[in-house]
Amino acid sequence: MTRTLTVTIGQHSERGRKDENQDFHGALVPEGPALRLKGIAALVADGISSSALGAMASETAVKSFLSDYYATPDSWTVRNAAKRVLAATNSWLHAETRRAAAPGDSDRGCVTTLTALVLRSRTAHVFHCGDSRLCRLAGRSLEQITQDHRVVISSQESYLGRALGADAHVEIECTTVPLQAGDVFILTTDGVHEHLRPRDIAEAVNAAEDDLQGAARRIVDAAYEAGSGDNLTALIVRVDSLPDGEPGEVMGEVGDLPPAPLLDPPTQFEGYDILRRLHAGGRGHVYLATDRESGARVALKVPGLELRGDRDYLRHFMMEEWIARRLDSPHVLKAHEGRTPRGHLYTVMRFVEGSTLAQWMADRSEPDLESVRGIVEQIARGLQAFHRREMVHGDLRPENVLIDAAGTVQIIDFGATRVAALVEEGGRTDDALPQGAIQYTAPECFLGYAPSPGSDIFALGILSYQMLTGRLPYGGQAARARTAEKQKRLRYVSARHARPLLPAWVDGALRRATHPDPQRRYEVLSEFIHDLRHPNPAFTETRGVPLIERDPLLFWRGLSLVLGVAVIVLLALLVR
Repeated sequence: MTRTLTVTIGQHSERGRKDENQDFHGALVPEGPALRLKGIAALVADGISSSALGAMASETAVKSFLSDYYATPDSWTVRNAAKRVLAATNSWLHAETRRAAAPGDSDRGCVTTLTALVLRSRTAHVFHCGDSRLCRLAGRSLEQITQDHRVVISSQESYLGRALGADAHVEIECTTVPLQAGDVFILTTDGVHEHLRPRDIAEAVNAAEDDLQGAARRIVDAAYEAGSGDNLTALIVRVDSLPDGEPGEVMGEVGDLPPAPLLDPPTQFEGYDILRRLHAGGRGHVYLATDRESGARVALKVPGLELRGDRDYLRHFMMEEWIARRLDSPHVLKAHEGRTPRGHLYTVMRFVEGSTLAQWMADRSEPDLESVRGIVEQIARGLQAFHRREMVHGDLRPENVLIDAAGTVQIIDFGATRVAALVEEGGRTDDALPQGAIQYTAPECFLGYAPSPGSDIFALGILSYQMLTGRLPYGGQAARARTAEKQKRLRYVSARHARPLLPAWVDGALRRATHPDPQRRYEVLSEFIHDLRHPNPAFTETRGVPLIERDPLLFWRGLSLVLGVAVIVLLALLVR
């Protein structure tokens, strides 16, 4: 039986000797896919005591995290999702601080500390600012995981060095800790941990056994009895079991469903009329089908026979539909919305009537620049949908781009897509399958670097060059350059050799997009698209750029001519 992440939580908070409790705490244990993809969150916050808005600040910080974090895209990493949510919360709190606090009164306003613990798969992610604290039980004592962001002036005076809402920008301390079953985490506000010794807190947790709610209450009571004059909050999280380490929900029930059989059209299969075979290959068979319930035409894909025992292949196979459901772009193939329960493992995508970019290029020996720009811009918008959700397509090539009768371009085939959230968890989405045809693969990938948005930019640059010239900018050399030294020797062949009338600045944009060094490539797709339409002065000014870089072919032809003339002169001198 597949194990999941399970925890036991105990939490308690009191106003103590103060008139109002400005601490706030909360925890959320989601069900279903969110448990795998987002994890379990637990937080404590301590509103600044000198402000009447402290209670509102702490409550807002905790509640906004528990709602907004789970609303971020599934494909985002925990770190990215949490930091973006906290940055937005800080901006709102700081705006309230500026509105409420008197000029020069930095101690008032909508300001709070925050310590957030997110347990996902087998990792604890910690996000922290201020002097609330996260510790892990270590036998009869505690291991402090967060650092107190407090500046001490003297034994009688100190102030917070970081807090949400204090400044327009906040630096969040981010930490990850590997999880083990039985780990116990304790989150406290300073009203507790400044008045109790670590061993006192540890003793209360150890003595509690399964009553963590009672343990949290006893810790708060003990801090009060020790003379604490502050608000008091303790939250305890015990990890009872860990998942098997496989992103099961993402895999689309790979472990539970048998692969769909090969189909013999015309036939019926799980609510679909199978009309005809569209493609047959070692990695899968694709059929044109009709959803009997909705009447929609779909492309139904079943796993290839030879790879049905390969778990990595099946995971990538089902990832395609999972990815398609999380992208919203007219330039990315969409998954079919059919709700028929499945008895087998297969994918169902919308059917697009059209041809591949490979066929489009075969039909046009010298397409006009504007047509190429139109296609490149649509592909770029599709790739941007991937990049916004921290995905890298990783297999952009002519066969994976469809153009329908209306001229709309769509990216297909997500089997090699790298999803940051799953890589973070440990689910391998980038190493089991080849990352595209090698002539479109960015050189750094051959050196062992993970695909990045820059890799997709390289592939799009190669496609753009190929559409305009029918050639590749490095011939077959790039695919054979598997070392850093060989990649340094790669020389771009100007697109103007095949298209003399092509503007030099367009050629410059292609050169930069396909540069072997990712540091010298475009950082974002929008820059490349802009430079394809607008002359970049950097590409029209050639002075100071060595001829061997501007035009390697002309350089070597010129050098050969000079050497040839030198040989003739030497022979003439010898004859005399």
